[in-house]
Amino acid sequence: MFKKSQRKIVAAIMSVLMLLWVGTLTGIYTFSYAEMSEKNRGMLKEYADRYDLYHPFALPMPGKPAGKPHDPGSPMFRLSTFYTVAMADDGKILEIKNPQPAVHTDEELESLARTLWERGRTHSVKNNLVCYTADKGSYRLAVFKDNTLLQESINTLFRYTLMVGGLAVAALFFLAVYLARRIVKPLEESYQKQKQFVSDAGHELKTPISVVSTNAELLSREIGENRWLSNIQYENERMGLLVAQLLELSRAENTAPPMAPVDFTRIVNGEALPFESVAFENGLTLHCCTTDGITVQGNGMQLKQLVSILLDNAIRHSSGKEIRLTLRAEHGMARLSVFNAGPEIPAEQQAQLFERFYRADPVRNSQDGHYGLGLAIAKSIVLSHGGKISVHCGEGLVEFRVQIPLRNFS
Repeated sequence: MFKKSQRKIVAAIMSVLMLLWVGTLTGIYTFSYAEMSEKNRGMLKEYADRYDLYHPFALPMPGKPAGKPHDPGSPMFRLSTFYTVAMADDGKILEIKNPQPAVHTDEELESLARTLWERGRTHSVKNNLVCYTADKGSYRLAVFKDNTLLQESINTLFRYTLMVGGLAVAALFFLAVYLARRIVKPLEESYQKQKQFVSDAGHELKTPISVVSTNAELLSREIGENRWLSNIQYENERMGLLVAQLLELSRAENTAPPMAPVDFTRIVNGEALPFESVAFENGLTLHCCTTDGITVQGNGMQLKQLVSILLDNAIRHSSGKEIRLTLRAEHGMARLSVFNAGPEIPAEQQAQLFERFYRADPVRNSQDGHYGLGLAIAKSIVLSHGGKISVHCGEGLVEFRVQIPLRNFS
C-alpha cells in the first residue's frame, strides 16, 4: 500500500516537473523562432523596398544609429548575406546577385525564385534560405537570406538544453524518490504501530473475556436464569467474536502463510457445499460453475476462508433469489467471482468496502456478529497471494471478483 503511495507521489512530482520543463523549452524555442522569423521578414522586406535594379543603393555608413534589427544600419543587417533574383514579366532573368556562389548556385536561386512566383508565394523558407518576393513594377524581385548559422545556433542551444535538462530531470527523479520515502515513512510507521496495537490489544483482551465467560457460566449455575447475567454473557460473546476477527485480520496482514501448490477448484467446491444449506435457509439458491484443475500457489486454509467470506457476504446482502459462484482460468489468473442481486454500490464506496470496520449501511449494527472486518480480511488474503480483489456493479448484480496468479501458467 505504501509502495503504491510512494510511486504515486513520485509520478505526481515528475509529471509536474516534466510539464514545466517541456512547456518552458517549447515556449523558449517557439518564441525564439517566431522572433527570428519576424526579424528575417523585416530585413528581407527592407532590402526589397530599397532595392533598385537601375540605381543600386548603399547601406548607411557605420556609426549611424539604427532603431530596429531590420534597419539597414543595424549590425544584424550588415552581417547578413542577401541573394537577389530580378526577372522581367516575360520570364527573362534581368539580374542575379549571388555573393556566395559556393554555397548557393545561380541556377538554384533562379529555380527557387521561379517556383515562388509560380505559386504566388511572398514568404517561404527553403533549404535554410528565407525567401521574400516583391513586385517592383517593371520587374519582379526575389530576395533570399541564408539562415544557416542562426538556425544551427538555435539547434545547438536546443540540443544542449535537452541534454542538460534530461540530466536535471534524472537527478530530480532520485530526489523525488527520496522525498516520497520521507513523506510516506511517518505514515507507514504510524500504520504499523496501529496494526501492532490491534494485535497486542486483541491478545490482551482474550484473557479477561475468557475469565468473564467462565465466571458468568459458574454464576449462572448458582443463581439460575437472570436477565442481567444473560446480557453479560451475550455481550461477552460478541466481544470475543470481535477480538477473534481482529486477531484473524492481524494474522492475515502480518504473517506470511506457508505456500504450496493447491487445487483451487477443489477448495472452492468444498467451501461452497455447506453454504448451499445456508443459502436455502435464507430463501436463496447457490449456483456454482467451476473449471476443473485450476491450481494456484497458495495457502489452503486462507483460500478456504476467502471463499467463505465472499459467500457469506453475498448471502447476507442479496436482494434476489440466487447466488452465483464461478471459477475459471483467464489470462494467467484464476478468476473467482461471486454474484448476488443488489442495488449498485456508489463508486465512492466501492474502494472503502475493503477497509477495516467499513459498513456500507450505517443503519446496520453488529447484532449479526459482523463488524465490517470480513472483506478487509479477504483483501489481506488476496494480497498475500499476489492477487487483487475488486467489486463491480451492473444490471442489478453485485460482483466480488478475485484474481490470483495460476501456478506454472504458460
